[in-house]
Amino acid sequence: MNTTLLGPDGHPRCRWCAAAPEFLHYHDSEWGFPVDDDFRLFEKLCLEGFQSGLSWRTILAKRDNFRSAFHRFDFNRIARYSEKDIERLLADPGIVRHRGKIEAVINNARRARELVQDHGSLAAFFWSFEPEEDGLATPQTVSQSAHSVALSKALKKQGWQFVGPTTVYAFMQAMGLINDHADGCVVRVRAAAARQAFRRPGR
Repeated sequence: MNTTLLGPDGHPRCRWCAAAPEFLHYHDSEWGFPVDDDFRLFEKLCLEGFQSGLSWRTILAKRDNFRSAFHRFDFNRIARYSEKDIERLLADPGIVRHRGKIEAVINNARRARELVQDHGSLAAFFWSFEPEEDGLATPQTVSQSAHSVALSKALKKQGWQFVGPTTVYAFMQAMGLINDHADGCVVRVRAAAARQAFRRPGR
């Protein structure tokens, strides 16, 4: 199966990034590059939860609105949200207005604070689930892995919601815990270099 196609500059890229115009920049500048910022990590896991049953294009188009509505995913602030905040979010047409997913973000913010107390940072905890490179499947051939299953179970045990193994695997792909750019994709080499230079938190 050919998982690449030529981009507008003539270089091969992951085939999925041609599915929508806004995907190209996201693919080239964000997806697969390592992240150690706790708020960005929390944001991505929340957005992956909102994506459940929807397309990533829908979520990406609304990402700035989500950031504004959820105070840039500052989990310390979100953890203090009240029913008034839930009603505010349910009335916001710029986001996905799903009560269960909104309440999950608030719950997960409280769990995130607990996790930081126990591990020092979200980054240190998440990156402890980074798989060894030689144990990975061929890029873009699976939707979950043993490591995403393990991370999902660990999060659920601590009370997190909307963190199934497929959601967690997409999170790991996007945040650079694995380099899942297709073989031959021009960005795969750049993502690999970024991962090599990246200082793993907590180590």
